[in-house]
Amino acid sequence: MTIAIILKRKGTEVISVSAQDTVGQVAQILAQHRIGAALVRDGGEDVLGIVSERDLVRAIGAHGAEAVMMPAAQLMTRALHTVTPRTRIAEALELMTDRRVRHLPVLEEDGSLAGMVSIGDLVKARIEEAVHEAEELRHYVESAG
Repeated sequence: MTIAIILKRKGTEVISVSAQDTVGQVAQILAQHRIGAALVRDGGEDVLGIVSERDLVRAIGAHGAEAVMMPAAQLMTRALHTVTPRTRIAEALELMTDRRVRHLPVLEEDGSLAGMVSIGDLVKARIEEAVHEAEELRHYVESAG
């Protein structure tokens, strides 16, 4: 199973914030959309980085209440780990585990943004895949017996 299948099911909408949005504004956007991360984009829609709940907590831990007024650009992760729609789910899970990230932007071959997947999306897909394989095996065993 590939990332494209997940995007087909969940959609390709990606919530993003601007580099100038404050930590407080980013927190409101994440809460409003019930998500754990948002891409940071410039006015031209270029992806500059990603900001996650983890980044917000670290900023507040390091700077206290003053962090709420810091711009997203100051705490975002600039080095993005990405996948393509053709990336296999197992490969994406391995990347997330190795890099200790919970969200992966999905980029087309031309570099355009195709969507974003979370660890939850990938785990759900792997569980569905395992259940399907178990059902297939059960049907095979029942029909052979």
